Amino acid sequence: MNVAIVLCGALAKEIVEIVRRHGWDVSLHGIAAQEHMTPQNIALLVERKLLALLPQFDKIIVAYGDCGTGGALDEVLARYKVQRISGPHCYEMYAGAEFQKMMDDEPGTFFLTDFLLRGFDNLVWKGLGLDRHPMLKDMYFANYRRVVYLQQRDDDSLIGKAHAVAAKMGFPLEVRRTGYGELERRLVELMECPSRST
Repeated sequence: MNVAIVLCGALAKEIVEIVRRHGWDVSLHGIAAQEHMTPQNIALLVERKLLALLPQFDKIIVAYGDCGTGGALDEVLARYKVQRISGPHCYEMYAGAEFQKMMDDEPGTFFLTDFLLRGFDNLVWKGLGLDRHPMLKDMYFANYRRVVYLQQRDDDSLIGKAHAVAAKMGFPLEVRRTGYGELERRLVELMECPSRST
């Protein structure tokens, strides 16, 4: 079967590793992670990918959460009978049931992943304009109380970076080793499902 995965750039490194681990023969097609800054564009960008890929593949899987689209992504996927990994976002995918427990415990939690740590300065700090307007930090993060790093890989340099980011934001840090969590399990389930109906 000819399979393509349309994926969020924030999950690219992890999905490449999952694909390699399982020995899948799939074609990967990414959408830039920066699009999370404008989630209203995600559904349209995924639809453009689907229109290009549908004639070429027997099966397409979308590796995205809802990611702030307000259901717009699922509406697009329903039109084309394409499935996506279930879940609202990657934090829930990595942490599974523990995500809601963490939110119940402290709603003011800022989550980090391996991806976010690797690109924190560009994606978050510069993306929010804090490099140019540092006085906005207290406004942006006024409702946060802690930083939780959901760690996918054992990497001491990222642990060090997580401590630096938490200090920069002014919050205590918790590190939770999640691995690929539900992201991997849900992707495996979709790979085992039959191709889309026509």
